[in-house]
Amino acid sequence: MVQLHESIAALFASRGQWRQAYQHLRSALDLLSSEQTNPPQVPEQLRREVDRLRREHAEAREQSLRDSLTASYNRRYLDQRLLGLLGEADRQGGLAVALVDLDFFKQVNDTFGHLIGDRVLQRVVELLQDGLPEGAFCARYGGEEFVLVVPGIDTGTAVAVCEAARARVERYPWTQLAPDLRVTVSIGLAHELTGSPADTPATDPKEQLLRADSLLYVAKQSGRNAVAYREQDGRVRLAGAAGGRRAVAQPRPVGYN
Repeated sequence: MVQLHESIAALFASRGQWRQAYQHLRSALDLLSSEQTNPPQVPEQLRREVDRLRREHAEAREQSLRDSLTASYNRRYLDQRLLGLLGEADRQGGLAVALVDLDFFKQVNDTFGHLIGDRVLQRVVELLQDGLPEGAFCARYGGEEFVLVVPGIDTGTAVAVCEAARARVERYPWTQLAPDLRVTVSIGLAHELTGSPADTPATDPKEQLLRADSLLYVAKQSGRNAVAYREQDGRVRLAGAAGGRRAVAQPRPVGYN
């Protein structure tokens, strides 16, 4: 039976089905344990195979949660993590969810080609992730949109984190990738405090993402290259230098298409 389990494990491994292969190797070890009165001496080759399968399984799981182009987390990971964060009743501080959109990205692809466009996306992710607080992460939402999730943070710090990310993108020497290339981003920041009486906390990832999307609309309609957020009194503001703009658009209703 031990040899049978090992053979089946090898078959599953050859097909890339690491979980099933690992289970059969574990069954082989259990049989070895039950057949011997003394603690079994696990063959070194079998031990190495189990360790290899564990590593490959962990790597495969990590890859399934990453975007293949930018190496940022993907939508699956974003939904899972947001659901967990929103469900933490004892969550300390606040939760910031920022929806980031590259301004006029279609023009970048049309003017410089999709290869440069891909490199722009990769570099933007690096710039967005640079300097994020511990526990924060960046995920690709779709196309040229990304999400920054920062747990355990107050409103002022969340605004500062997003404004710093926006400024890093704007200041980056994009002409190193292509002459006359310029890239900026617009950001809608949805932030809530645990137990805050001023606002009903979001209860699912879609709801908070819709709130961020509503504020992203403000940033875009107010001239782009800006961070839009809502203060505790409900007023919508633009952060940093964009705060001096005279015309600030009104957010569209949450859930509006």
